[in-house]
Amino acid sequence: MDKFREKFRKPLNKYSKVKKVIGVVSGKGGVGKSLVTTSLAVAMNRAGYKTAIMDADITGPSIPKAFGIEGQTYQNQKGILPRTSKTGIKIMSLNLLVENPGDPVIWRGPILADMVTQFWTDVFWDDVDYMFVDLPPGTGDIPLTVFQALPVDGIVVVTSPQELVKMIVEKSVKMANEMDIPVLGLVENMSYYVCPDCGKKHEIFGPSHIEEVAKEFSIDTFAKLPIDPSIAQSIDAGNAEAMKIEHLDPIISKIQNL
Repeated sequence: MDKFREKFRKPLNKYSKVKKVIGVVSGKGGVGKSLVTTSLAVAMNRAGYKTAIMDADITGPSIPKAFGIEGQTYQNQKGILPRTSKTGIKIMSLNLLVENPGDPVIWRGPILADMVTQFWTDVFWDDVDYMFVDLPPGTGDIPLTVFQALPVDGIVVVTSPQELVKMIVEKSVKMANEMDIPVLGLVENMSYYVCPDCGKKHEIFGPSHIEEVAKEFSIDTFAKLPIDPSIAQSIDAGNAEAMKIEHLDPIISKIQNL
């Protein structure tokens, strides 16, 4: 760890142990970053690892709803307690601290960043093998704070098939490189749709660019996620742990081998 990152590093809650921290990032909103975060956490939990999600997208938190978790959490002498999903995934989100999750968060950047830091220092995570951090899109205050304050072991970049994907990925990759954080993989969401009647694959948002983009930025691991209505239905119903996860194997394998 270089001296720059060490200067800003924050201590983990003293009663907790987190072995690996994985950030999930995107250059723009609406590409399915939270879906990928949720899918990776569910997959690692199914593989037998103790898994957690830090919902760092403070102004647009969606992780609790995906798992059907409602209501506020509380704290004990060890810290703020994360909520636990049906299968044992620990989750912390601003929506678990406010009285009405529908109220807007009208805070300036430094306050948002400070809240994320408190998720690391003040939450009693107990013992976690893999923590996935769902970051807001872009390269603003919160991603910068997470990269500096937390011992991030790598990031997964999420994008979509449109032509502007190269520019969007480039921003995230360059930020990670400047912070000396490895890019573990690239995920292209909404890559294609398979017609249930004829079985033909349709590229709804245009042809995929993920292979050429991965090659250009020396990312050796990537995955394509299809448009699948059943996934949206599972998320909307708060039943994320019932999702079929069969397209992220290359990314999952890379994370397991950290």
